Order: sequence, then structure tokens, then C-alpha cells
Amino acid sequence: MSMNSPFKSDILKGEVALLTGGGSGIGLEISTQFGKHGASIAIMGRRKNVIDDAVSALQSLGITAVGFEGDVRKREDAQRVVEATVKHFGKLDILVNAAAGNFLVAAEDLSPNGFKTVMDIDTVGTFTMCHEALKYLKKDAPGRNSSSGGFILNISATSHYTASWYQIHVSAAKAAVDALTRNLALEWGTDYDIRVNGIAPGPIGGTAGMSKLVPQEINNKIKDYMPLYKVGDKWDIAMAAVYLASDAGKYINGMTMPVDGGLWLSRPRHLPKDGVKQLSRTVEKRSRAAPTGVPTSKL
Repeated sequence: MSMNSPFKSDILKGEVALLTGGGSGIGLEISTQFGKHGASIAIMGRRKNVIDDAVSALQSLGITAVGFEGDVRKREDAQRVVEATVKHFGKLDILVNAAAGNFLVAAEDLSPNGFKTVMDIDTVGTFTMCHEALKYLKKDAPGRNSSSGGFILNISATSHYTASWYQIHVSAAKAAVDALTRNLALEWGTDYDIRVNGIAPGPIGGTAGMSKLVPQEINNKIKDYMPLYKVGDKWDIAMAAVYLASDAGKYINGMTMPVDGGLWLSRPRHLPKDGVKQLSRTVEKRSRAAPTGVPTSKL
């Protein structure tokens, strides 16, 4: 989907961004929009063909981009890719942790190893990348010409705000990611002037998450109970990322922003709006008819 950005095209000019999971889905759209707004892009992923295709697509748009093969679960890979990014571009300004694992499974059918795999990718992988990038994101890091530190963006979810069917592994992992975001924002914001924020996407069209996690018959009905009555676009997430990464968000730290059209607030509407009015009139009439001195709550 092609839409015009509300931001100036140079709002991220001169920035260097490293994105895990930046070669597909939401991660690729963030890579694209960061690049369109002036940033140089480095992508990290496990599948070389996906990385190569993404880098080619970015370069075809005139975006300066490179790709590195690596697994966020392996510290040696994280260290190698972070250092390769800095060696290639001379510095690192932005780290986006978008790599994630997900699948539907009932809790009793989920093996401890399956649970651990998602925790390792989403949670441990996020911390590992942050840990290895720290020395390059500090405000006094070599190559940085800014008086402030860098920026970390963690892609989360809303599944753990209450609970989600067949998503116990993801809910646990993303709850931990949100805790990482807050704690790093506190510690590294204070000590190194590094901002750390998150984005929690809702149902986003054209993503693997929608195709894997939302059956078509449910997908057709999802708009009926979303407050904005529509599924989001990858562009929506990318624009939130541009905002948070730019000077427009320079005073935002430790926040995970839900970008889901308000879906996390929603509940099934058991009573039509007209039915509410009718019920209210009925209750009022009943109250007026109540015997004097008898509380209506007792009727």
C-alpha cells in the first residue's frame, strides 16, 4: 500500500538503523520508511535469500542498505552483525528489534522447548541485541556526532494486556519485552541518554501474522468489533516507528505504544445502541413506579 508520509523526507537524515527481522513484513516496511526518510539501513535475518531480496528492494528505491545473516538467539551473531554495521557505516544510531516467532497452539499441546524457542527469539534475542549495541548507542560512542544517545525500538504485541487464546508463549515473551523496554529506558536513559520505546501492533494486513494466526472466516469478521472497524496497514506501524525514532519523539521514553485501532480496548457488543436507550427508558419507568422508601436496588 502506497501512502504519503506526514513527515519531512529528511527527518532521519544521517541516521544509521539496524533492524532485526527487517527483511519481511512489518520489519521491512519500517526499514523502507526509515530509508525513505533519510536513514541508512542494515538488516539482520536468518534467511540469506530474504535478506538479499529486501536489500535489493531497498536499493531500488534509492535507499542505502546492507544485509547481514545472523540469528538473534546467538550472542556471537548479534555481536558480529552490530560490529559489521558500525564498520560499514561508521556508527549506529537506531536499533529495531522486530525478529519474532509465533504460531497458534493450545497450552497443553505446547512443549517446553516450543515455549523456550519463542522466549529465546523474542525476549532473549531482544536483550542480546540491546546488550551488544549498547556501547555504540551511548552519546559519547565513536562516530556519533549527536549530543544525545541513540534509540532502541522493540516490536511487541497486545496479547498479554489481558490474555489471548492459544498464545501463551507469545504473551509471556512480549510481556517480558515490555518489561525490558521499561527497565532499559530507566537505566540507559539515565546513564547513557538512550531512549527505549516499543510498538505493539494490532492485526496488520499483508503480514505473516495475519495469515498464520487469523483464519479467513475470523478475518472477515474482525472489522465488526474493532473500534475503527478496519485492519491496519504495515505503513501505520512504520509511521509510528518514524515518529518515535525522530526528534518528534525525543521526550518519549519507556513507552510501548499500541497501534491497533483501539482493538485491545474492545469487547463484544452484547446490546445494540438502540437497545441501550430502550433499556434505559424501562429502568427509568421502573424507578418511578417503585414504592416510596424502597431502594430500587432491592427491586
